[in-house]
Amino acid sequence: MAEKAPPKSRRSPDASGVVEPARGSSTTLDAWAHYNWSNGVQIEELPALYALDVETRNTKYHIVIIDGRHGDVLITGGRFFPTATRVRLNGCSLGGSCLKWRGLYCGFRIELQIDGETIVTTRVKSIAVVSNARGDDESVH
Repeated sequence: MAEKAPPKSRRSPDASGVVEPARGSSTTLDAWAHYNWSNGVQIEELPALYALDVETRNTKYHIVIIDGRHGDVLITGGRFFPTATRVRLNGCSLGGSCLKWRGLYCGFRIELQIDGETIVTTRVKSIAVVSNARGDDESVH
């Protein structure tokens, strides 16, 4: 009897160890709704002045939350943000039409907006809280 091929609903972990939905299924609302959102943070849940270090495949960013509920952050890093720049962090995606609103998650691309222009980063490899309201440092993912 022939073996069944494994389901294509999950991909292998990338360098960050994150297993993401398969590209074909990631664009369906059902796959998106059932994805395990445990490898990142929702910035609307973080108080003002939380600072995060986010490393993508190509760049290291330093992000300071101004107003997480509205997505307002200061970001520094890469060729687009050589100095601290106020932007709106819309959320993250796999490059398709689904966007995890106000989320930063490993394996996903960050979508930022500045002056009506949208900037999409390469995939996030790691996220670390570098300062918070209690003053201690902790790794998120």
